[in-house]
Amino acid sequence: MDDAPIGIFDSGVGGLTVARAVLDQLPHEPVLYVGDTERGPYGPRPIAQVRAYALDVMDRLVDEGVKMLVIACNSASSAVLRDARERYAVPVVEVIQPAVRRAVAATRNGQVGVIGTTATVTSRAYEDSFAAAPHLRITARACPRFVEFVENGVTHGPDLERAAHEYLDPVREAGVDTLVLGCTHYPLLTAVVAYVMGEQVTLVSSAEETAQDVYRVLAANGLMRPAGLPAPRHRFRSTGDPRPFRELGRRFLGPEVGVVDETTEIPVVRRESEVAGS
Repeated sequence: MDDAPIGIFDSGVGGLTVARAVLDQLPHEPVLYVGDTERGPYGPRPIAQVRAYALDVMDRLVDEGVKMLVIACNSASSAVLRDARERYAVPVVEVIQPAVRRAVAATRNGQVGVIGTTATVTSRAYEDSFAAAPHLRITARACPRFVEFVENGVTHGPDLERAAHEYLDPVREAGVDTLVLGCTHYPLLTAVVAYVMGEQVTLVSSAEETAQDVYRVLAANGLMRPAGLPAPRHRFRSTGDPRPFRELGRRFLGPEVGVVDETTEIPVVRRESEVAGS
């Protein structure tokens, strides 16, 4: 079990920001990543549908023998976290609580903004997580087109800037000094978000904090991969067309996303790439 992979999933390529942080902080651990691109993005979908899709992918990852699940998707985290922790024998780590902890520590004026998908914002999962810090004022805003830009490989340009102003100007005017990027796609748009929000606003991405949670949980449960084993093999799968996933994956994650091949190991997952770690 110690040599089993860490299972990470997202509705698309956004969760690769979490996978990158896990690979950086735990370079000796193998990763099995699934991007549910056939059915993603999850953000515009009803919570019940997100829950069903997320459990489907996680069931299959657990059946393959992963030693931990990382829900690298805010929409899925808000829809399914409690169910997942009751459903599976392996530890489950998600992305909302780590971002909330960081935002609470980072804010100076008690005004925190949260941007996310429609599903995440509608669920009020972030407001619920901030309940332990009642002195904070939370301003939440859905930014649904941001995921579309990222999934299409667009990280700059006038159309993106116009959308960013539309979404973010009201959040900036609310006086926030800390902004939670409440979708794992959004760190890929950090430049334009920082440009619109201004340098006085601290941006909080959950990727690094989530990777630290992964480390803590592995250590606490005695699940760290033993030293002295060969370099890990990382696998990246897409339930949809592998070509855009491969291209965006290499751009956003790096060479760890290799050649994409056919796979029938997980029925819903149609393509897979496998590469050795460094």
